[in-house]
Order: sequence, then structure tokens, then C-alpha cells
Amino acid sequence: MKIETAFILCAGFGKRLNPLTLKTPKPLLKLNNLSLLENTINLIKSLNIRKIKINTFHLEDQIESFVKKKNFNINIEIINDGKDILNTGGGIYNMMKSSSEAESHFLVFNPDTVWDHNYLKTINEMINFYSLNLNNNTLLVVHKKLSFDQNLKGDFNLNKNKLKKDSDNEYIFTGCQIINRKIIEIDMWEKLENNFSISETWNNAIKKQSLFGFESKNNFKHITNLEIYQKLLKNN
Repeated sequence: MKIETAFILCAGFGKRLNPLTLKTPKPLLKLNNLSLLENTINLIKSLNIRKIKINTFHLEDQIESFVKKKNFNINIEIINDGKDILNTGGGIYNMMKSSSEAESHFLVFNPDTVWDHNYLKTINEMINFYSLNLNNNTLLVVHKKLSFDQNLKGDFNLNKNKLKKDSDNEYIFTGCQIINRKIIEIDMWEKLENNFSISETWNNAIKKQSLFGFESKNNFKHITNLEIYQKLLKNN
């Protein structure tokens, strides 16, 4: 199975990084003189993905201008959420609608994780796992002991590559997932609305014991809030 297209979620307001994100969208904040968005695009290019779609809403003109000026030498399309922000699930669905009907599987990235080339092997292994198991949604997760931000609570527990939610969760969603078009379309058909969180899709899959996880062993750096961003700036 070959994944042709990756989505990058760039529509959010980044409120936990105010006041920085009042004038600069979070994906354009920098670490080591490299924006979070450029860092994510570089990783995707190294995965030999052919196309990238970026959804935007907050300060969308800045993101579009940045992509045009950079000339990343890969097919990048900007997909605006429209007059209202669509949330993560709605944003993914909106990008799927703009994709070829022949494409069923997509990589999805949150750019607020500090992606580096140590993730290449792990993500390629996750793609192989997804392909072999023919599941509809696989999330890259990491044990919270590997998180730079030790205040982050776990999102899931992981048992034999199946994800569930308990009162105490040990694994954090890294911000990378593989998703099948049909699982989103089923959710859309049931909801009849465009604005929804991808976590609703995950919760539906957990009820059916069909949400899969793949464990990353990489140290996890995520721009959670202004305090963590400032700490990362000092540590890099």
C-alpha cells in the first residue's frame, strides 16, 4: 500500500501560546531557526510522500504566503476551512473532499510536535503495520515518560496495538496518524455536520475495539503552551 498524500492541520488559534499566536500562527513559530511547519514538511518529503494538503483558518494568509515563498519542491495545496473553523475532524474531511476519490489512506500530522528524522523509521514501520492489518485508523503514540512536557497526561492505554481510554492513561498521541477515508465519511453521514473533533471518531472506534496504536520510542517534544515553548527554546 502506498500513501500518496499527507495532511497538515494548521487551522487552530493556538490560544495556549498567546500572545505570540495573536499575530503569528502557531505552525510558523520557530525552533532552531526553523518553523514548525517547515520542519513537518521536511519530514513528509523524507517519507517520499508526493502531495501535501494544509488546512488553514487563523491568520491563513501568513501560512499561504510562507509556503509560496519557500518553494518546497513538493506539491502543496492550501485548503481553507471556510467562514467557520471546522475543528480537527471537519478539517480532515474537508481535505479529503479535495483529494482524488481513488485515494483511501492519508497520513495526518499536527505541526506542533517537533518532528525530526528519528521519526522516519518509526512512521514507515507504522505504515507497514497499517497496511498489513487493514485497519481504518492507526495513531502514533508514545509513553508519557518520554515526553519533554512531564505535565502532559496520557490520552490512551495500549495493549497489543489496540487503544483504549481508562481513568489513568500511559500513552500520549504524538500528532501523527494514518486514517482511511471511509471512517471519516461514516462519521459525517451519522453527524450531518462538518464541524467535529477527530477525537469523536477515535471514541467511536474504541467502542468497536478498532482503534489501533503504534508505539514510538522517540523522545517526544510538543509545543503544549507558552511555558513549554520557552523551555524548548532554551534547550535547543
